Amino acid sequence: MPAGALGGACALPQPSASRAIWQHASAMARLHALRGATTVDRNDAEAIVGATEWLIREIMKRNDLVPDDVVSAIFTLTDDLDAEFPAVAARRLGFDRVPLLCAREISVPGSLPRVIRVLMHYYSEDAHETKHVYLGDARNLRSDLESAQ
Repeated sequence: MPAGALGGACALPQPSASRAIWQHASAMARLHALRGATTVDRNDAEAIVGATEWLIREIMKRNDLVPDDVVSAIFTLTDDLDAEFPAVAARRLGFDRVPLLCAREISVPGSLPRVIRVLMHYYSEDAHETKHVYLGDARNLRSDLESAQ
């Protein structure tokens, strides 16, 4: 055990060059999060993948993103959708190095059926204005967000 490891004055580790680079990069970019949703007309693998691809493409286009900007994405589906994982669509679009998670949406009586939602975390410039994306009948979920339409 090195001298001074237990008790006495401990020297704090000095920042490494990589830490300095990380601090510099974080001054230029920050972590953002956005929401998006779309609907499908049937519980079918092709419909789920197609609608999810459309949603992801719109999110990426409106927010000027590429898959390497994305940190993670959480997809949820309403109880009436179980034919495919939305993450399949993300993988097809180049999200092969992005952690993806699929989960069930809370079933609330009277809520909109056949909805695919996403919460996406990504890096962009500090001044970036997040544009949430709601497509299909999901537009009614957040009509208060002008950027979502």
